[in-house]
Amino acid sequence: MQNQKLDDNVLVANYINGNEKSLEILIQRHKQRIYSLIYSKVLDREITEDIFQDTFIKIINTLKAGRYNEQGKFVSWAMRIAHNLVMDHFRKASRKPIFKNTDEFDIFSVISDASLNVEKKTIKDQIHNDVRKVMEKLPKEQKEVLTMRIYRDMSFKEIAENTGTSINTSLGRMRYAIINMRKIINENNMILTR
Repeated sequence: MQNQKLDDNVLVANYINGNEKSLEILIQRHKQRIYSLIYSKVLDREITEDIFQDTFIKIINTLKAGRYNEQGKFVSWAMRIAHNLVMDHFRKASRKPIFKNTDEFDIFSVISDASLNVEKKTIKDQIHNDVRKVMEKLPKEQKEVLTMRIYRDMSFKEIAENTGTSINTSLGRMRYAIINMRKIINENNMILTR
């Protein structure tokens, strides 16, 4: 319980030096504030959960890569990351076409245009097959987290509950799965583009 009283910057330094518990304390200490900020912008629990988790993935990646050099407070930095991810979410959402099913336009005509979709579907299927082959080469725990997150669309909280691990462990396994997949793709000169 001594760690609970430590300053944020000490906890950050401890985490960088390998003390995983320090990050859990930081998450517990600031989760309500960060979660509330995200929710106040997106007003959707599921999206908030995803952005919240992505915020901590980004925090972990930055800390592990040794790129954290904030002079200010950890919480301000974390809130800035969350805010930027919320903005990214809205940018992506605004690029998605919105179709209205009116008399002049039938959405099903877009969905069922088979001639347009055959080539795209073939390419997409090939990419999915390649990704599955790469995933097969991952360690069991990493493959499990990746499958739950990508194919079952589970939150990191759900993954942690299903695997009997902490959220931090699930986040770490996801991070290493992605790093290892990139390595495998590069080593095999694979090109995964649509």
